[in-house]
Amino acid sequence: MEVKIGIQNVGREIVFESGQSADQVADTVAEAINGSKELRLTDEKGRLIIVPAGVIGYVEIGAEEVRRVGFGAL
Repeated sequence: MEVKIGIQNVGREIVFESGQSADQVADTVAEAINGSKELRLTDEKGRLIIVPAGVIGYVEIGAEEVRRVGFGAL
């Protein structure tokens, strides 16, 4: 699923694909905002994304989507 993180006073978003479920990402974000010093998430390629919790403007979590196979849209 696609995750977008908006940073305060920065015009660009951090956008990446995550292998975690929407609930796991939401729980990690809530934990970071409620007392942790940083938000740590991992993308599908295993890269670690670290964002200081104090500068997070918003987090948009995309819907989980089943991957489609083929060329036609049915």
